[in-house]
Amino acid sequence: MLNITSSITINSTSWGRASDISSRESSKSFDDMKEVYYDKFSLPYFKASLFATALEDCITQIRILEQCNTEIRLTKTMVEMQKLLADKYGVEKKKLCDELEGIDTKKLDCLDYKLEKLDNDRKLLVYVLSETYLDLARHRRFYALSDYVTTVTHKRQHSQVLIEDEAKNKLLRRETQRQLRQQRNHIKSVTYDCNMTVENLKNRVQDAALNVEIRCRYIGNWQNARCEQNSQRITLKDTPHAKNIDFYKQKIEQEHRVHSEVELLINILINEILEKVEHLMAKYEKDMEKMDLKIQRTKNKYETTEERRYALEEKLKVREEELNNWIAFKDKREADRLYREKMTNAALAIQAWWRGLLVRLELGPYKPTKRPAKGDKKKK
Repeated sequence: MLNITSSITINSTSWGRASDISSRESSKSFDDMKEVYYDKFSLPYFKASLFATALEDCITQIRILEQCNTEIRLTKTMVEMQKLLADKYGVEKKKLCDELEGIDTKKLDCLDYKLEKLDNDRKLLVYVLSETYLDLARHRRFYALSDYVTTVTHKRQHSQVLIEDEAKNKLLRRETQRQLRQQRNHIKSVTYDCNMTVENLKNRVQDAALNVEIRCRYIGNWQNARCEQNSQRITLKDTPHAKNIDFYKQKIEQEHRVHSEVELLINILINEILEKVEHLMAKYEKDMEKMDLKIQRTKNKYETTEERRYALEEKLKVREEELNNWIAFKDKREADRLYREKMTNAALAIQAWWRGLLVRLELGPYKPTKRPAKGDKKKK
């Protein structure tokens, strides 16, 4: 109550000062009056005074409401207890370079941010009304209100532009991610093909080296065999060994045949393994793309469900409030009806008692009239 009376007295004194200032301003020169008159934000003296009075009442009411709402003040004090203790004991505060530095985007619905937003909105409203009131009282114009409205309009336009830019950036980011994924898959496939080509070349080089070594070995063995054959011919001139020569020839042909078959089988197995690897790589890429699409769809479905749940919660709160108001209205109506019925019955009882009392005591309209006697009529 002391705060309310003090704010009322302060506002009354401020209105007195404003009237003194406006009376002093009315005594300005003709040029100043002409400049104020032609200004599009200026008002006549009477209208400016009326508007200043209305704004003063609004400021007073806002301050009274702020001082009377003790629950919000206590809640805000409990929330800001750490800051208050830090201010009390002189703890040095951290300098904030950005407004969003101390805000957690995952806890935007918490009570701290709501109370801070409510307090800032009230302070801003009081500040704008006070500046407009002072401008009206001193200069009979509303430059402060116009500037604030222009600032709010610019901020809304800027926020709309930022929202549009954010939407465009999201689309661009998605397109870039899709192109990057495609490029990555292409690079993987090209890299795999290059690796396979390099492996084939390595295998060819190894096979060529083995073939050269085998040929050299075969050539050396063949030369040795020819030398032995010649030496054997020299030693055994007339003793042909056809059977032995045929046996060794067949053995050499069998060895060549086995070697070629083994090499062919190994090449077939290598080709089958390479085809399986390529098939598995392609299947892996397709499965990864399907999983990415499934995750994105599940995420979108979850966001839609979350938004619907928030909407249903807000609607449920509104329905509960309407239901409570209707129950309170019904209870009040029933209490009023019982009160009227009780008063009517009491009035009827009092009226019946009063009429019965008049009849018994022969008072008022029930008082008996005195009739003249017959002897008096004859005398007349």
